[in-house]
Amino acid sequence: MTNASLTLYWARNVCSLAPHIALREAGAAFDLVRVDLRTKLIEDGHPFEAITPKRYVPALRLADGSILTELAVILHYVADTYPDAALAPLHGTLERLRLDERIHFVATELHKGFAPFTIMPNAGAEAKAWAKDRLGKRIALLADDLGDRPLFGGERFTILDAYTFWAVSTYRRLTQAELPPNLAAYVERVRARPSVKSALDAEV
Repeated sequence: MTNASLTLYWARNVCSLAPHIALREAGAAFDLVRVDLRTKLIEDGHPFEAITPKRYVPALRLADGSILTELAVILHYVADTYPDAALAPLHGTLERLRLDERIHFVATELHKGFAPFTIMPNAGAEAKAWAKDRLGKRIALLADDLGDRPLFGGERFTILDAYTFWAVSTYRRLTQAELPPNLAAYVERVRARPSVKSALDAEV
């Protein structure tokens, strides 16, 4: 642990990678504390429930000691706390609303759809096939939305890209489905960013 004012509680292969990437993009000083989602213990052996009764990641300890939870909220916190990083458009603009719209789409139409492959141990082949088909349709919508842009914000990396990179990569890993060509190229483009490389290396 360092004297950083922020602490991100994370777990491997889950959505806490998105705020981890955002924090690195922002140039924030922060500590990482790994959570074992099976035992619900943090790396020093203490119960994660003492940090947050929700017992899932991500969770972000702020400078005043309070805990912020929920992925989209943490992403917006990072963007608004480090405005020079330009990770989100200004509040009150249509551009910001469009960013929020896309983040909610990823959260509700992709992320939540992973459940049969992750947190539903009794999900059978039929349920997984249904989920894969439904997710594939959402991936197609996402690919259409991206079009030929390098990032969802055009040339500018945003908190949406941090989340979408994780979600699309996870979709491919869980379903073994082939991505539309533009989304496949997008994933590799984002993966090559220094912030993403550093985050992935730290979460080995």
